Amino acid sequence: MGIHQLNIISFNVPYPANYGGVIDVFYKIKHLHKNGIKVHLHCFDYGRGKQSELEKYCETVHYYKRQTGVFSFLSLTPYIVKSRVAAELKSNLLKNDFPILFEGLHTSFLLNDKAFKKHFTILRATNIEHDYYSYLAKAEQHFFKKIYFSIEAWKAKKYEPIVQQANLILVVSKTDENYFNTQYPTNKTVFIPCFHAEEKIEIQQGKGNYVLYHGNLGVPENEAAALVICNEIFNSLDIPLIIAGLNPTKKLSSTINKYKNIQLVGNPTESKMQELISNAQINLLYTHQPTGLKLKLLHSLFKGRFCLANSTMLSGTTLTNLCEIADDNETFKAKIRTLFQQEIDVETVKTQREALLANYSNQENCLKLIDAITNQLV
Repeated sequence: MGIHQLNIISFNVPYPANYGGVIDVFYKIKHLHKNGIKVHLHCFDYGRGKQSELEKYCETVHYYKRQTGVFSFLSLTPYIVKSRVAAELKSNLLKNDFPILFEGLHTSFLLNDKAFKKHFTILRATNIEHDYYSYLAKAEQHFFKKIYFSIEAWKAKKYEPIVQQANLILVVSKTDENYFNTQYPTNKTVFIPCFHAEEKIEIQQGKGNYVLYHGNLGVPENEAAALVICNEIFNSLDIPLIIAGLNPTKKLSSTINKYKNIQLVGNPTESKMQELISNAQINLLYTHQPTGLKLKLLHSLFKGRFCLANSTMLSGTTLTNLCEIADDNETFKAKIRTLFQQEIDVETVKTQREALLANYSNQENCLKLIDAITNQLV
């Protein structure tokens, strides 16, 4: 029994594909379409609006308004879940008997609904959500936001056992695979890395003249990393640094303004971000949070020159041998000084990356996804 059509519930409108979660959803849809799967997309909208690009790859596209506000927060159900409850979604899903892929714990409210007992259900776990929100709470400086993240972490931990209702769990890292296999051993869990924009490894010849740190700068985790890089690493380096990404905060902007060697590129286009990654001498990859898979790591390895990361960034991946590693500020400084003077051996590095990045091929992982669903349907 094969799979020919699939419902996908997305936590956000997955286009433009310009930040972690929606990148995974969009390129997954694109490759399912390429492999003959008819996708029926259901997405929650809270500002992005209808996107005609999605109609190129989906059989149908449905939009539902996310119920943001105090009412959704007051529930014991996590806000990320409660704000994505829609009666119309249930009605539309019951019009067919195709498998249902829930993108993230965010969209999982209907997993407990008896009306879907005969549907084959798949949960895409992009994070261990209670760990993720705990890390956000630690990184957040604003008192009320810190309280919100802490409460959401507690709610997510209480709510997480709903994943046992899924017929199949898909995880994005080996660390998360171990976690779900341990916590929910009766569930089938499969490791399928994030889908992404890159199709081939392209490394620029020659040397770049700046170091790059990029990410969604509105997320506390990334803001905290950027502040450490500015204040504790590049504060004593006479080397140009560019910090690029979505929604930079006022605090980060004012910090960057203190340093002559640091430049902020806020809200770059997708093509501009690709250009920054490709032309950098070093892509700096730094995080305090080991959950999930950092797509910035994949982008940097597919398109960048030298990649310098801390061990936490590489947690749960098989990519450690492709990066220079530093786990304290002085080591970062020393390696930045050294790598900034070196010219990368493009052919050698490309060969190394091709071997280890084979596990992160969109086409191979799409076939793995189809097989995982098909094998469970039999």
